[in-house]
Amino acid sequence: MLNLQKSITPEIYKSKLDQRAPHRIISLSHGTRLGWLRTILFVFLDAILVSFAWKTAQWSSSNTSIFKAISSFDLIGDTLSRPGFLLPILLITLNSIAATGLYGNRKNRRQYFSLIKSLTFAQVIILFLAFLYEPGAVFSRSTFLLAWLFNLILLLIGRLMTEAIITNIRRRGAISHKIFLVGAPHHTLAAKILLKLISNKEYEVLGEVDLSTQENCHRWPEILEQISQQEVGEIFVCSWQSIPKQMEFCWSLKTTGIHLRILPIGLNIPTQVPSIEMIGGIPTIHLSPPAIVGADYWIKRSFDLVSSGLFLLLAFPVLLSIAVLIKLDSPGPIFYKQTRMGLKGRHFKVWKFRTMVINADQLLKELEGKNETKDGVLFKIKDDPRITRVGKFLRRYSLDELPQLINVVKGNMSLVGPRPLPLRDIEYFKSHHFARQNVLPGITGLWQISGRSNILDFENAFRLDMSYINNWSLAMDFQILLKTIKVVLGKKGAY
Repeated sequence: MLNLQKSITPEIYKSKLDQRAPHRIISLSHGTRLGWLRTILFVFLDAILVSFAWKTAQWSSSNTSIFKAISSFDLIGDTLSRPGFLLPILLITLNSIAATGLYGNRKNRRQYFSLIKSLTFAQVIILFLAFLYEPGAVFSRSTFLLAWLFNLILLLIGRLMTEAIITNIRRRGAISHKIFLVGAPHHTLAAKILLKLISNKEYEVLGEVDLSTQENCHRWPEILEQISQQEVGEIFVCSWQSIPKQMEFCWSLKTTGIHLRILPIGLNIPTQVPSIEMIGGIPTIHLSPPAIVGADYWIKRSFDLVSSGLFLLLAFPVLLSIAVLIKLDSPGPIFYKQTRMGLKGRHFKVWKFRTMVINADQLLKELEGKNETKDGVLFKIKDDPRITRVGKFLRRYSLDELPQLINVVKGNMSLVGPRPLPLRDIEYFKSHHFARQNVLPGITGLWQISGRSNILDFENAFRLDMSYINNWSLAMDFQILLKTIKVVLGKKGAY
């Protein structure tokens, strides 16, 4: 968190200087500098690879017998051998790549099919210009074909390796982007969790502020000055509606040279892949229905069925060992089945390894006064006297949840989704909480990898569930499952 108590002279905010004043010409924002450095890196890399591809193609066609035979049909020698001819080749090829937008943001840089098209187009232009301006000289067929092939191979491999290296460095937190979050606390919490989940440490959150409060709104110029001094490249707005005087807010960022990015968390957009489209110069968020209605459900269901069935087979010896330990530790059944609320409010029996004494439900009423959750929806207490010795171990590593794979196979649950809650907790629901019942409940979810039992405010847990629902993708399910393993092994927030 930034120290926002630093006093700054108020006169600095009363400047009437036009943003277009000359002093701004020589000033580049931190985010812009990083963007330019990244572009220069890729242009320099492509220039080296294109040069190497053409030189290698020339050498191969001149020193390999099969290509010598192909080249012998050319009337004149290879134009590439002429001094200075590599420069126009580089200009044409690099401009073709740039025109396709492949030096832009990460999404554009990874359009590898577009890279193939741009390189092919550049080869056609080079061939055309060679015939047009050098009618007496003809490219060696073998050189031209080999150069095209080598360009494709080298530039594709170069892009893949560079992106992999950048991703690996970012995972170590070495070149992360410094950002600041603006929005209501529950929205910034969801933003931090989502960014941590999907961005591989690409972003480093230096702080957050809620401008809906009068005090922070008045102190925004002071806060912005301190953000600028920390070389923050971007500000992420998590709830646009919480910002008063939105136009003034945007211009304050422009004047400081900080990029603005608006996250759709506070907008409650009901889709995982919104697209931005311009209509008459106005940006709009476009939501399109799926090409096949219900396809997402069947993709997720197929993944759940195959994964859970395979895991049950592989983990059978572990499940059998746990069953024996439970039976030896305390009297009672091996499994505990409890009625929970699932999809569309339907009730079902959830399977778990028994971790409590057999009269745990009766003891619950006596322990209600010790509930540590703020709103009473969830029942959580540390050192619960109802838990058995083996039960404590199973809960610490979430092994008691493994039988819920049976629920996944039966179709009552999914591997990832909002947790199914006991009927006792449902009684404390407010009307908007039932929105989480529009999808299959899961064994794990954003809530579980973001603190497990440490989240004591159900409203925060609910917002995490809705963030998952509104931004679902199969890739997100994979990431949550991997994060779950890490959290479980770390025993963080388990009791």
